[in-house]
Amino acid sequence: MKTLYDVQQLLKQFGIVVYLGKRLYDIEMMKIELEALYQNALIDKENYLIAEMILRREHRIEMEKENE
Repeated sequence: MKTLYDVQQLLKQFGIVVYLGKRLYDIEMMKIELEALYQNALIDKENYLIAEMILRREHRIEMEKENE
C-alpha cells in the first residue's frame, strides 16, 4: 500500500466507498472509516498504520494546496 488509491481499495474490500465531493473531506472520512475497521479488529495493525500514514500525508498535501 503506497497511495491514496490503495487505501480506497482497502476500504472498498469492506464495502466502504467514500465520496463527499471534496478531496480533503474524503480523506478525513476515510480516516474515520479506517479507525472503525481497526477498532473492530477487521484489519491488522500493520495495514492500519500504513494506511493512516498515507492519509496523513495526503491530508497535509491538501492543506498546503488550500493555504496557497
